[in-house]
Amino acid sequence: MPIDAVLHELLVRQLDAWLPGALRRSRRATLALAYAGDAGNAPDALRVVGEFADRLRGRRLTVLVLAAGDERLPARLGPVEATLPGDVAVHVVPGDPSRLPVALKAAGAAGAPLLAVVHGAAPDPAVLAAVSTGRPAELLLAAPAPAAPRPALTAAGFPLVAEVELVPADGSPSWLVGYATGLDKSLEAFKDALWEVDEFAGVRYRDPADPAGRPVDVALHPEPGPLRRELLAELDRSGPRTVTELRRYTLTSTVYRVADTTRALHDLLDTGAARREPEHGRLGGDVMISAVAGSSAV
Repeated sequence: MPIDAVLHELLVRQLDAWLPGALRRSRRATLALAYAGDAGNAPDALRVVGEFADRLRGRRLTVLVLAAGDERLPARLGPVEATLPGDVAVHVVPGDPSRLPVALKAAGAAGAPLLAVVHGAAPDPAVLAAVSTGRPAELLLAAPAPAAPRPALTAAGFPLVAEVELVPADGSPSWLVGYATGLDKSLEAFKDALWEVDEFAGVRYRDPADPAGRPVDVALHPEPGPLRRELLAELDRSGPRTVTELRRYTLTSTVYRVADTTRALHDLLDTGAARREPEHGRLGGDVMISAVAGSSAV
């Protein structure tokens, strides 16, 4: 399925970004993989862990794998687990993601870096609260639409949240993906991973914050239409903003990367949908951007 391929790639890329920082930050860390169904990408997650074997010396990484009804999971994980260094402890826990709070408590995950991946289940306040005990805590959540993750993730105390709807080209049901963290670098890494996935995977993205709700193709240089509309809507709501403030808005409130802000702003200025002060010069962080009354961004 196209959704599975994209979620697999996002997990692998996010692990590549998370593991080095977690191992540098603390002598222990926890990776929790919780599935409402088949734990299809769990073996690949362990393979990524194995690629960091040299950095694990003197560190302790606990990997929790929860899956409902996947009786073959231990057998599938066994060959990969056998290749991991002794610094990695893998625990297969029967049950669906609702069992995650108990598993995290038993593993002593609180107070150290924690990345939780919850696949196929809508946001559960008890699960989110348990994950938030990590220091720092990060969460990758994927569930069938319309389980919009942002309100629940924000309510759980995560200061930085990104969300995106995955829209399959084959007409199959869409999924919503959310990423929650307290670290700017982690959120930036997720955004980078999002736009680096295989553009031929058969999935388009829809930004829940886009007033027009139009899906866009996955690309290293994404079509900026939704971001133009979102920036203009933010200017209409909040009044003039500096370029720095709009870059921050892009990072924390849209599916786009900070670097995409400049291109979208240039488009708004060139079409007369927005104006700047001062009128000329480099589009630096302190330049003030205002919406032009009656304008719209297509």
